[in-house]
Parts: sequence; C-alpha cells; structure tokens
Amino acid sequence: MSILSIQSSVAYGHVGNSAAVFPLQRLGVEVWPVHTVHFSNHTGYGEWRGPLLPADDVRAVIRGVEERGAFPAVDAVLSGYQGGEDIGDVILEAVERVKAANPDAIYACDPVMGNARSGCFVHPAIPVLLREKVVPRADLITPNQFELGFLTGTEPRTFEETLASVDLARDMGPSTVLVTSVERPDAPADTIEMMAATDGGAWVVQTPRLPMKANGSGDVTAALFTAHLLETGDPAVALARTASSVFDLLSTTLESGERELQLVQSQDAIASPRLQFEVTQVR
Repeated sequence: MSILSIQSSVAYGHVGNSAAVFPLQRLGVEVWPVHTVHFSNHTGYGEWRGPLLPADDVRAVIRGVEERGAFPAVDAVLSGYQGGEDIGDVILEAVERVKAANPDAIYACDPVMGNARSGCFVHPAIPVLLREKVVPRADLITPNQFELGFLTGTEPRTFEETLASVDLARDMGPSTVLVTSVERPDAPADTIEMMAATDGGAWVVQTPRLPMKANGSGDVTAALFTAHLLETGDPAVALARTASSVFDLLSTTLESGERELQLVQSQDAIASPRLQFEVTQVR
C-alpha cells in the first residue's frame, strides 16, 4: 500500500506528516510525505518558526513525485492541515492526476479547522474552501464533531443529531465519514466516541475519555483509519483498530507527562492493536 500524504510538518513533536508518517510506516505502508508548512513546532505553543510553503513549491514537489512514475502505485491521497488558502487547489490537482493514473485510488481528507474548545485555528478562508471545494471531492473525510458541524451547517450534540450531520456530509460527496470525537450529553461519564458511516451502515466505538489535550492525535487517527480501511475494506474493523491504537497512544502520552505524542514509545500498539473496545453497528 502506498499513500501520498500532503500535510504540515514540524521538526519538534508530532502533528501533520510528523504524526502520520511513522504510524503508517509501522503498518507497512509506503508513505510519500509532501509538506505544506515546515515549522519548528505546532502552533499550539503560541510561538513557532519556519516557512509556510508557497503553493507552487508544494505543486513542484508533487510533480516531481509524479515524474518518478509513482502515481499508478498510489492507493490514497491523504491531506490534513493546508496552511495557505491556495493549497487546496494543489491538493485537488494531485488527486485528479493520481486518480487518472490509478482509478481505484481514494482521496482521504482530514478537514482540519479547529475544535469545540479552541474554535477555528486556521486562516478564515480555509474552512470555506474545505466546505465548498475540497470535501465534495473527497472519498473519505475525518472531521471532529466541531468540524462536522461547520461543514454541514449544523450543531450536532446528540447521537441522532451527529448521525444526521454525517448523512448531510455524505450527501456532499464523500462516501465514508469518520467523526473522530463524538461528545453527547447522554453518554456515560468520562467517555468519548468515534463514529464511522458508509453506504453499508454506521458504527460507533466508545472509549474512556482521558484528561488531556494532545495535538496531532487527529492526524494519527485519520492516517490509521485510512490505512486500515484500505487494507480491510471493513469500516468496523478499521474503527476498532484505530480506536485501540489511538487510546493506547494517548494513555502512554498521559503517563509520560510529556506534552508531545509518544509515537515511538507506542509503536507496538500501532502495529498490533489490542482491539480492547467493542464496535457497535447503529444502522
């Protein structure tokens, strides 16, 4: 399996490609990372250094990969944090060219905008670009509940509202939606859920909620779910494996007392998920 991953990169810590590439490699996936920014660290620190890469530079890197004859082998284009507002067009051009070379390839889009606690943390033009141009071209999207609401013009809170918003998102174009963090008022205390929906049904997995915020966990989730879904073709299995690995990664990070994801220390949980959480089909 080969994935062309177009995302941010940081030298210190793990977000974007710096969070996605190593877990994918531990699953045996060949990854070709293309960076949209190269920062010293993620922006959650409030200070960072490094360049936001111009769209033409990102386009040139992708074209160079294509010139090596790689596109027929690409099984998925994965995109995350886009940086500049003109990166969306570059990504969509890459998706079109990859699919021309391999019609079975998919486009997996993590529509990174923000979250319910911090609000949007991207340029104001990015969410609109994602909603109007990028997401409609995707086969798989992996929003959190906040991002799902923006994409669909809804404010999902209950389980039923979240499922209805997922259906609206699927009506936009993507056949598969993974909601990476479902928070509902009637859920058992100290739990959080993930929900996946396809033409074949909808599934939910519930895990304990850990008392932490971990930048990059959504990037890991999107990468793992994409790879597991490509490998198995089974959303329930992909959901179970992803939830297991991400929970163990977050647990290890919490126990370490470190701010950054402990990816290297959690690599066995990524390569061989424990499958400790039950996946329930809800439709």
